[in-house]
Amino acid sequence: MIRAGGAEPAERERRRLFAIAYRLLGTVAEAEDAVQETLLRWAQAEPGAVENPRGWLTAVLTRRCMDLLRSARARREAYVGTWLPEPLVETPDPAAEDPAERVALDESVSMAMLVVLETLSPAERAVFVLHDVFGMDFEEVAAAVGRTPAACRQLASRARRRVEARRPRFDPDPAEQRRLVTAFLEASASGDLEVLLPLLDPSVVFRADGGGRVRAAPQPVAGAERVARVLLASLRWYPEATARSVALNGGLGALVMAGGQVIAAIGVTTAEGRITEIDVVANPDKLSRLSGSAGQGGGDAGGKR
Repeated sequence: MIRAGGAEPAERERRRLFAIAYRLLGTVAEAEDAVQETLLRWAQAEPGAVENPRGWLTAVLTRRCMDLLRSARARREAYVGTWLPEPLVETPDPAAEDPAERVALDESVSMAMLVVLETLSPAERAVFVLHDVFGMDFEEVAAAVGRTPAACRQLASRARRRVEARRPRFDPDPAEQRRLVTAFLEASASGDLEVLLPLLDPSVVFRADGGGRVRAAPQPVAGAERVARVLLASLRWYPEATARSVALNGGLGALVMAGGQVIAAIGVTTAEGRITEIDVVANPDKLSRLSGSAGQGGGDAGGKR
């Protein structure tokens, strides 16, 4: 139970705030900072003065995230190469959602979906996340974003059209994801183009984020054969690297290791028995938090490259 003023919210509420912030911002560090600022303001609130603690916390957090998104847009427009979200390795709370809700949340946190959300304005993104992902009604959303319910309905409709036009195909079946990711890692490790190609959808998209810090494909690459060749060529840059599968951004992905450090995180989107999107984050600034996750989760990663 959340107690008004001075008392910190329960852990589940903190997790919920982080879940919202990460989907709004796409970076773990900024999401954590936004949650901490929100909790600090909560601790300073007058005891008993907040009638709806959850709504109050959501509103404070959302407005802070919208401010951060506005300032981030210029930085991301000047970003070197393709910008991808900071990878998230997180253990789900099994009591937090029912299975259908879990699928919706998994899709909304995938790298491919976060890339789509980057195309929305801060207000559109906030309304879409709060209403379409977290199921808040428009009166609650309006209070959070500082707009009228009617304006929020319009923002949601516009955001929904943009998202639907680019929404990645998503397979919610964990067993199928694991099969494809395992086969993908094994084929990549062996460098076998003929084994890798059948795993890829004909329209598969490959994106790589090096942030100007490391070598990476400067633009997205589309098409199974082109993606396979670019992927295998890039892996040859790191002949001693190994990889292992992990729970990553709501699905199954992989961490690539070299010299005891994570050098890449790979998000893999699957649908209808094929890999449809591959997102590789190699920017070291986005990987420093993941080194402790490299020995957890997943399973075999296909060994040496």
